[in-house]
Amino acid sequence: MNPRIVLVLSLVCVAALAAVLLAASKRGADEEAPSASRGFAGSPLPRGLRAPDFSLRDEQGKPLSLRRFRGRPVLVTFLYTTCEDSCPAQAQTVRGALDELGHDLPAVAIAVDPPTDTPRRARAFLAQQRALGRLRFALGSRDELRPVWRGFAIRPQSVTEEHQARFTLVDRRGFQRVGFPGERATPELLAHDLRLLERER
Repeated sequence: MNPRIVLVLSLVCVAALAAVLLAASKRGADEEAPSASRGFAGSPLPRGLRAPDFSLRDEQGKPLSLRRFRGRPVLVTFLYTTCEDSCPAQAQTVRGALDELGHDLPAVAIAVDPPTDTPRRARAFLAQQRALGRLRFALGSRDELRPVWRGFAIRPQSVTEEHQARFTLVDRRGFQRVGFPGERATPELLAHDLRLLERER
């Protein structure tokens, strides 16, 4: 065969191979991007970790339990009513997340300092944070709240130790799915993960 023809055919084959490799690379990048965007911003929690249910009262004296929110994701945080540093910031993060989301979802603050956390103090705290009607305070005695703290692996407030500032996202089936340390959570990150949980079926 003519050497010139062999050279031309070789160049055509090399060009075709390069085009195939380029297309495959682009397709791989396109396929990775959506899967990365589907990942949670917070820390995924162990599979099958059921959120502790409870039957408590909120700041208005109304019954409050996680079971009543089945079918919707729930944003859970842990606050006490006389806190002046981390708790107001957490309440504002909840408000910001719901604003960022564009609509409200159930949001619950589990009290961590009974009996100081009273309905009157809870209402005053939420009013000061402009979160009345958007964030509900789950109140109770230490005996009533202890299994809730244990179920969420939370250390409550004590004389010697500050409570753990954390957010936990519970999915529509009642499982703990995502955790955020208080200092890492932002309204945008919480809203991102809540959207993912809303899309799940």
